[in-house]
Amino acid sequence: MQNKNNHLDILDSEKTLLALKELEVNPQITQRALAHKLEVSLGKVNFLLNALLNKGIIEIKNFKNSKNKLAYTYLLTPHGIKTKIELTHKFLTWKIQEYEKLRREIEHFQKEISMNDLSTGGKENNNTPE
Repeated sequence: MQNKNNHLDILDSEKTLLALKELEVNPQITQRALAHKLEVSLGKVNFLLNALLNKGIIEIKNFKNSKNKLAYTYLLTPHGIKTKIELTHKFLTWKIQEYEKLRREIEHFQKEISMNDLSTGGKENNNTPE
């Protein structure tokens, strides 16, 4: 989640997509609650939110909550909504590719088992005399 030269770009992350989806439905979520939902550290959420803010994907508004503490609302900008749609498309493409790879692996293993069954006459080889 660092710059493109060293590691994955923040915008090529499934966690970013999940965060944007969560912020869209729950803009007043705390960073701690978002970290829990994403199953990442509070520091990673803080880094992610700052990166999204710097890229113009979200904007942050201050408000006072009922406990008289300053809290934040995280709003997707028009650029953020477009980014979420693009990430959703990328995520779908990734998952379809994963599915196709897994489907091919399953077919391979099924053929391997079938060939093994043919060569052993359908009998399991469990090293016990019949």
